Amino acid sequence: MSSPGEFYKSLPPITKAYGTLCLLATVGFQLGLYDKDDVALDYPLVFSRFQVWRLITTFFFLGGFSVNFGIRLLMIARYGVQLEKGPFDRRTADFLWMMIFGALTLLVLSIPMFSTPHLGISLVFMLVYVWSREFPNAIINIYGLVALKAFYLPWVMLALDVIFGSKIMPDLLGIIAGHLYYFLTVLHPLAGGKNILKTPMWVYPFIFF
Repeated sequence: MSSPGEFYKSLPPITKAYGTLCLLATVGFQLGLYDKDDVALDYPLVFSRFQVWRLITTFFFLGGFSVNFGIRLLMIARYGVQLEKGPFDRRTADFLWMMIFGALTLLVLSIPMFSTPHLGISLVFMLVYVWSREFPNAIINIYGLVALKAFYLPWVMLALDVIFGSKIMPDLLGIIAGHLYYFLTVLHPLAGGKNILKTPMWVYPFIFF
């Protein structure tokens, strides 16, 4: 069995970077280094006070230390890693572009009617949705009680969040973003359409891992 340090080193670069930033964001919050409202998405403050960092920091806050936080981090470690080491193997730029496209989509979806101050959970749910489409027949065991195909995992996780009192909108926005990405990159081309979501050249210089 590998040590935690060896496991961390084995993580692929984009998933490792995103998971680490989410963990650091929660540690900083727990230590009182900032208030969660300081990193929340707030379009009035973005445009009136030029607090543009909110467009980025909103994706790294998964809440304080809790069972839910642990589950989200494990989702990144499992589904993000399997995607990056599987369908996106040797396609680091494409994986990064998927994350960027998901983030941009979530920013657009977060209009006042569906406003969600922290989009970290939504981005994690996007990862889960794309994973469930890439591995639809994988068998998932939910809390040791129910076994189901991965295809249904996002909807089951959404239902469990609602049952346990979490808000439905962050999960739903992530599913919408994930479906849009999968439709444009996989389903539409398979139906004879053109892949209009190819990784742009400006993404490649960011791959320095």
